[in-house]
Parts: sequence; structure tokens; C-alpha cells
Amino acid sequence: MKARLRADLLAAMKGRRTMEVKLIRALVAAVDNAEAVPLRPGAGLDGASPEAERLLLDAERVRAILQAEIEEREHAARNLEHLGQVERGELLRAEARAVRRYLD
Repeated sequence: MKARLRADLLAAMKGRRTMEVKLIRALVAAVDNAEAVPLRPGAGLDGASPEAERLLLDAERVRAILQAEIEEREHAARNLEHLGQVERGELLRAEARAVRRYLD
């Protein structure tokens, strides 16, 4: 799934689809952040880069991350619509629909 995200990001960049690029970059970042190994207390404070292997996420964990991204956008959309910002809410709902295609 991560490979598909990266391939879709490249295609969106080549096609100059800026909104899609923004969305896919956010999804890749969410997955990358979940793969980060927590630092030990005090690690990296000496100015050296604390290089570490990344966690290997299974497909279910990646699906859970993407589902959380969908839920976050839908929640924000509801809040915006409640505040009368319907257009912004619709944009977030469109993003949530776009993320769902990775779950199918």
C-alpha cells in the first residue's frame, strides 16, 4: 500500500495535480511517522543523528492509519459545516473519499 501511495504521488506530481499531491504527501507522512522508532531518553542530544531502523508496519496497521486519516477529515468537515464553512467541509469530505480508494 505504501508503494502504491508513492507511485500515486509521483503520478500526481507529474500531472501537476497539486491538491492530490498535498493529500498523498500527508498520507505518506502519516505512515512514515508511524514507522519511526521512539527515541530513547537523551538520544541524539549530542548533535549526532540518531539513525535507527524503521518499524515494519503490516497492511492492517497501514489500513488503520489511513482509516484514522479519513475519520480526522470527516470530523473536521462536520465541525466546519457546523460553523457555516460548507465549502471547506466539502473539500475535506472529498479528501476522505480519495483516501478510501486505498482501503478498497
